[in-house]
Amino acid sequence: MKRPLRSGPPSAVERFPHNGGVIEVSPVHFEELVAQALEAVPLPLARLIDNVVFVIEADGPPEDPDLLGLYEGIALTERDGTYAGALPDRITIYRNPTLRMCESYDEVVDEVTITVVHEIAHHFGIDDDRLHELGYD
Repeated sequence: MKRPLRSGPPSAVERFPHNGGVIEVSPVHFEELVAQALEAVPLPLARLIDNVVFVIEADGPPEDPDLLGLYEGIALTERDGTYAGALPDRITIYRNPTLRMCESYDEVVDEVTITVVHEIAHHFGIDDDRLHELGYD
């Protein structure tokens, strides 16, 4: 299911208990966690994000079902005069793989934040090797 992020502040949220298997976080609440992670990006960096849509999907792509996030587009460092009129870049955050890998609600919150920052970094032209050096893998 593809859902664009809502604009505006997140509503009051409810914490969902661990059920002994996969952490339970509703799609709406997960969307709010992504919104909170975006709001936590420092304003000077947030202002540089250009022509990007953020999408939340339930599952990762079939070829990589454990993928937590994906940046698709032309990084800011690669854009030139031919970029005008391009469709927006796309950052997708995958809910179910995130919930499967986490053992607590707090881990979900942390992993969502790390994943959002990781994918925004790709938008800024930072590759996986550098992100690994910075602790965002």
